[in-house]
Amino acid sequence: MSDTVIRVENIGKKYIISHQQENSGRYRYKALRDVIADGAKSLTQRFVKPNNNKKIANPSREEFWALKDVSFEIKQGEAIGVIGRNGAGKSTLLKVLSRITEPSKGRIAIQGRVASLLEVGTGFHPELTGRENIYLNGSVLGMSRVEIKKKFDEIVAFADVEKFLDTPVKRYSSGMYVRLAFSVAAHLEPEILVVDEVLAVGDSAFQKKCLGKMDDVATKEGRTVLFVSHSMPAIAQLTKRCILLSRGGVQFDGSTNKAVQLYLAGQQDDSAPQAYYQAPASKTGNHIAWAKIHTSEGGGVHCWGKPITVEFALHITQPHESLWFSFQIVSALQQPICMIWFYEPDAPFRREAGTFILRCQIPKSRLYMGAYTLTTWLSERRSETLLENLREICPFEVSMHNFERPEYEWQPDECVYLEDAVWQSVEQII
Repeated sequence: MSDTVIRVENIGKKYIISHQQENSGRYRYKALRDVIADGAKSLTQRFVKPNNNKKIANPSREEFWALKDVSFEIKQGEAIGVIGRNGAGKSTLLKVLSRITEPSKGRIAIQGRVASLLEVGTGFHPELTGRENIYLNGSVLGMSRVEIKKKFDEIVAFADVEKFLDTPVKRYSSGMYVRLAFSVAAHLEPEILVVDEVLAVGDSAFQKKCLGKMDDVATKEGRTVLFVSHSMPAIAQLTKRCILLSRGGVQFDGSTNKAVQLYLAGQQDDSAPQAYYQAPASKTGNHIAWAKIHTSEGGGVHCWGKPITVEFALHITQPHESLWFSFQIVSALQQPICMIWFYEPDAPFRREAGTFILRCQIPKSRLYMGAYTLTTWLSERRSETLLENLREICPFEVSMHNFERPEYEWQPDECVYLEDAVWQSVEQII
């Protein structure tokens, strides 16, 4: 018997988009007389001999293919990430797989019960209490009352809503809503668990808890997980295989490492690589001409624990012996992680004009998984004059998807550790 639980063959989903037509520079609403006139016009056209060689275009209606010829297979126990830009077709794909909407073409074969968490409160009735909604949602998922009762205490404990269990869920906050919804979907033992970006509603502690639960569902319980997220660290932590969607089609289906690189590369303008900063051509005086980060995976993705090198090109027009340069790594929450200074009394840029490269290597960068940027300061220390302060440049991400020691378990409370940051060289290029 095949262990393939989801087989998708050339599916497509078409929507019809309506557009308002302009009339004398203004958009018209449709009045009753317009409806009657349109009806009479269509009735007249029935008696007119059609010209089969000529198609009549309707400028107010447009076909839009949210999915186009999408094919893949998923085996039992796999945790699969689905990533892509907004509008790439991720949510539409999950709705088709969850049988919320039918595909316009193609074929889908699914073996087993599917539990979907696509929106906050999907499948919940706002007037019913949390307790009643657990039984209602469990029944919708095909569970018997005995099965639901057996898992009831675990669901409530995971969601942490015991105090409000007999309160109508319409009075829940969005965080309470999603905690209970995810808990029901994850604990009622569906063969396939489908989770959209809805986890972004919860706080960081709950998101960590959910990722751990989904990991257990896939690795320990042998069930299948489809996970959509814009958080590359979360995707890297949970999945080994990823489907990258672009404009409704499959751009890449393979290792998470490669999929994340392609996704992050696609987020940037083609003319400027990620983890790179270029000063405007009009900038004058002492300033940073460019800055870049050499990440271990390329494309602005860095693997936890591997060496990382940062380069700065200082353009100096007015050398001074008290020039001072430093940079800081800053998290996506604007929290400063570390400060690294450069103050070498004999540095050449303090004695002569030109463009100089400063290269700093961090042998072991143990930053948390997540997104980071750089902040730089160029100042004249003696006069305490700030010459330039750049913020949020050279964005990069730290991940663990290609970590060399799979037996190592990353602890969320492990402190940031930058071991022996070394300024490797200062060389003049101009």
